[in-house]
Amino acid sequence: MSAVWLIVMREVRSYASTWSGYLVGASLLLLSGLLYNVYGIGDVPQYSRDVLRNAFYFLSGTTLVAGILFAMRLIAEERQTGSIKLLLSAPISDSQLVLAKFLAGFVPLLAYVAASMYIPLLVFFRGEVAFGHVAAGALGLVLLGSAGVSIGLFGSCLFKSQLVAAMVSGVIAVVMILLWQTSKIVDGPLGEAISALALHDRHFFPFMEGTISTANVVYYLSVTLFFLALSRNVMEASRWRV
Repeated sequence: MSAVWLIVMREVRSYASTWSGYLVGASLLLLSGLLYNVYGIGDVPQYSRDVLRNAFYFLSGTTLVAGILFAMRLIAEERQTGSIKLLLSAPISDSQLVLAKFLAGFVPLLAYVAASMYIPLLVFFRGEVAFGHVAAGALGLVLLGSAGVSIGLFGSCLFKSQLVAAMVSGVIAVVMILLWQTSKIVDGPLGEAISALALHDRHFFPFMEGTISTANVVYYLSVTLFFLALSRNVMEASRWRV
């Protein structure tokens, strides 16, 4: 596992020493704040729990985007610089490599979620909010962001261009989000199955309301593991071509 942590620390230092990670985080935090002030608070008086729910709703979108953007460079950049050959020839398994790269994207995602908590905390200045509600929403953001990082990593494994990796990952995420709309036009068990696969809707809404459900936690962990498994398969295929 020492090789895994070496890769993680190298990537984290790379994020910390360049402006791109800070720019992505600051831009999304600004966007979240604007959405919160314009749509979350609004002109109509609301209960604090409703304002907090709206805050987590908008944060869920920016957190998912942050996860994809933090992950888009993890493998694609290695291909661009040619260092992928050295990485694949190193004494580390494909599973360990994918895990290391995932953790390297997950660490800045955690930092982003922590920084975004200033928005829910602002509600304390205008009303009363249960700490459990904030904690549940934060957990939901971390889980959704984790899924975003794994989707972004998968896209990064597929393409040499970071931009293309981000675009493809974004399309995958949007398709998974829109599954809940698709489920409305499909009757019976198939419609329920499609709805259960949706990335947002029924799985994130409980976190917005301050409820932690084991089924929803398992869902996001399953999505994360699924795309990590796909990434491992892609890297395994790439190793044979080196």
